[in-house]
Amino acid sequence: MGAHVDMYAEARAELVRAVEATGALADPAWRAAFAEIPRHLFVPYYFVGRPGGFERLWGEDPDPARRVRWLEGVYADQPLATRMRDGDLVSSSSQPSLMARMLAELEIRDGHAVLEIGAGTGYNAALLAHRLGDDLVTTVDLDPEITESARTHLTAAGRHPAVVTGDGARGCPAHAPFDRIIATCALPSVPRDWLAQCRPGARILAPLSTGLISLEVRDATHAEGHFLHTSAYFVPLRGGPAAPLPRNTGGLPRHVLENELFRFLLGLTAGGLDPHDALALWHRERRPERERFGVTITADSEWAWLDDPQGPYAWPLAGR
Repeated sequence: MGAHVDMYAEARAELVRAVEATGALADPAWRAAFAEIPRHLFVPYYFVGRPGGFERLWGEDPDPARRVRWLEGVYADQPLATRMRDGDLVSSSSQPSLMARMLAELEIRDGHAVLEIGAGTGYNAALLAHRLGDDLVTTVDLDPEITESARTHLTAAGRHPAVVTGDGARGCPAHAPFDRIIATCALPSVPRDWLAQCRPGARILAPLSTGLISLEVRDATHAEGHFLHTSAYFVPLRGGPAAPLPRNTGGLPRHVLENELFRFLLGLTAGGLDPHDALALWHRERRPERERFGVTITADSEWAWLDDPQGPYAWPLAGR
């Protein structure tokens, strides 16, 4: 048993060093959370791609070599596919360094109440609970299998935040108001219900297109903010509206369609800009980075924009 404890502790310390090397653990409180919360308790098994399908690695495998592979993957700075259904990924454990950047961006303070949309394995909720205490953290997911599994993992790690089965697009009014909302699933737009459950001055951090929007909430119907520089790829929110596929991309150069920043722009403009117009904008503005884009939400509209919410480049978000 002691050898196992030492092995897990050593692997966890190595993960902390790897995440720290990215610059994502400047806050000692988050460093302590990653150092003390054992990720292996939240991913007792996961799936890795192989020709023709997926391979399942798990911590109780009778083959010692496969157990080592499982542990190495658990404590690598990489996302892990944790739940498959009919060949499709429905839940995952995000890349730890991305999780650390998102948590840092929330600018959490003592006493803040946080809502997480997308329970996943429960690992992110455990990190939040370590920082704030169990009573100030709520995580919600539509899938009862996911919430039950997350609750089991959290209990094994000695954490007991509220784990709620419900439609994340509707937030969690029973536990509101919140000072921070963090979504760990991709969205076509930001649900209005979230704003209504926030205190004035709250912050919402959510994946849109292939980026992360950081919104400051003014009141129940108004919020605005910019995208972070980093890219982000998440499993889509279930229960909410589906993001439409970009229309009419025929004729666009392949190298452009494969460009990560242009794919971000395509996803962000899918609700109100033709892909060929998006390409013209992209060239005219010299391939703008994500942080030049933002989102504004008012009582009756929600739109994305480049540089200025009232400027010439603005369009409605998909799903609105």
